[in-house]
Amino acid sequence: MNGWTRWLPGLQVIRDYQAAWLPRDIMAGLVLTTMLVPVGIAYAVASGVPGIYGLYATIVPLLAYALFGPSRILVLGPDSSLAAVILAVVLPLSGGDAARAVIIASLMAVVSGLVCILIGVLRLGFVTELLSKPIRYGYMNGIAFTVLISQLPKLFGFSIEGHGPLRDLVQIAQAIADGKPNWTAFAVGAATLVVILLLKPWKRIPGLLIAVVAATVVVGAFGLDVSAGVKVLGPLPQGLPMFVLPLIEPAHLAQIAIGGCAVAMVAFADTSVLSRTYAAKTGVNVDPNQEMIGLGAANLAAGLFQGFPVSSSSSRTPVAEAAGAQTQLTGVVGALAVALLLLVAPNLLQHLPSSALAAVVIAAAIGLFEFQDLHRIFRIQPWEFWLSIACFVGVAVWGVIPGIGIAIGIAVLEFLWDGWRPHHAVMGRVAGIRGFHDISRYPQARLVPGLVLFRWDAPLFFANAELFHQRVLDAIAKSPTPVQRIVIAAEPVTSIDVTSADMLAGMETALRESGIEMRFAEMKDPVKDKLKRFEILERFGTPYPTIGSAVDAYVEEHKVEWKP
Repeated sequence: MNGWTRWLPGLQVIRDYQAAWLPRDIMAGLVLTTMLVPVGIAYAVASGVPGIYGLYATIVPLLAYALFGPSRILVLGPDSSLAAVILAVVLPLSGGDAARAVIIASLMAVVSGLVCILIGVLRLGFVTELLSKPIRYGYMNGIAFTVLISQLPKLFGFSIEGHGPLRDLVQIAQAIADGKPNWTAFAVGAATLVVILLLKPWKRIPGLLIAVVAATVVVGAFGLDVSAGVKVLGPLPQGLPMFVLPLIEPAHLAQIAIGGCAVAMVAFADTSVLSRTYAAKTGVNVDPNQEMIGLGAANLAAGLFQGFPVSSSSSRTPVAEAAGAQTQLTGVVGALAVALLLLVAPNLLQHLPSSALAAVVIAAAIGLFEFQDLHRIFRIQPWEFWLSIACFVGVAVWGVIPGIGIAIGIAVLEFLWDGWRPHHAVMGRVAGIRGFHDISRYPQARLVPGLVLFRWDAPLFFANAELFHQRVLDAIAKSPTPVQRIVIAAEPVTSIDVTSADMLAGMETALRESGIEMRFAEMKDPVKDKLKRFEILERFGTPYPTIGSAVDAYVEEHKVEWKP
């Protein structure tokens, strides 16, 4: 794509649109609407803002993504994975003021949008690959647990002050013991949850819609909001979202900025994974950087039009696909249908019970849990399983935002560990096998007298430079014959920094003074270029192209008796 269509993929869709797609996009959009309304309201309440703003956060982002988003199938909107993060910021800063809660949530969306756009413009879409699958599982399991716990009070028909998942569980248990639950509200919510879960395997049956409509009809027909005190949504304000610049006192900007960045990273990870999944499924290539720009534009638009942070939806996207969606027009039809509902029928959902909305969110949270693949990971790589558990505990004990920090910290440590303490080997010749191999795996391997062949299986950088130095000296010390030359098999070394280069220069000097030569073999050209730039390559002579040629040169120069 060239020109405007590169940055506005929606224009390319319009240009290439086929008339045969229109009926399917319209039908899919109408089917999608049946989920957009109850889910949008439920996630708004779960995020600490009034339900109407969940619809605002549905309408505007869908329109923005249709223009800026590259995926033809992805559906964006309020999401359960973001609810706990938003609530963790909104709840303490809003002080129970709904209008202030909306401003805080909208400002988080603006921050999230700007961060995602910046990631896309700087072409940093690859960074989600730094979070391994076990860490993503642990983090998402923690999010799911947090969301589920946050909705239990609403399911039981009472409220508590949120202090974190584990402490909230204690408060919930105490409230139940004190007789605070509204058992009628609980019965309505539990029945809603059961229907949603029972009908979930049948993708073409709108189980969520059936459950929510049934709960609304029952509460309205029997007047349970009056006779039994069941909390309901009430009439929605009539009208569409308006442009409002979210402004708040500077004292809270830092917390909101951190929350907005946290939301951006969660949405970034979710959207990248889901987008890649559907790109592979549909055979349509999606630029991950443009995906971030689309996500950022949707969040920025949400924040400026009375919404809150949004992400891709792993529940609504399959609904759109199953209903026959062909392009982003499906999302546009859904957004327009929701807007029409607000204009002409705002009282349609006034009897929607809060416990049913809680059931919707709980059902979504249950779907976020991942246990089966974690069992496989435990079986094949136990330490990665425990990394996942550590991430889960971080979110469950300290909350979502500290949990994000823990997850990122563990991801960085995991990423660095292999390079920090990499595998290394002294190599010898094994009878019947070509080449030279690790003597710890082949104890019968023959060593070249006076020559140490040492392999380092990682880049050389500041964190492992001292370890490299020590391992080389250990290899020399353990040689069964006096060492005259050590050859570093550098094929696995993909990079080198100033710290490690200085270490190599110092080690070469010390070894030379001890009568030991230090040479390299199989060194990659980019590493050679760096050593030239660091002005030390000539110290080691011309690197040998292969380990075999290094051995041959040593045998010839030192007149060593050696038969390959």
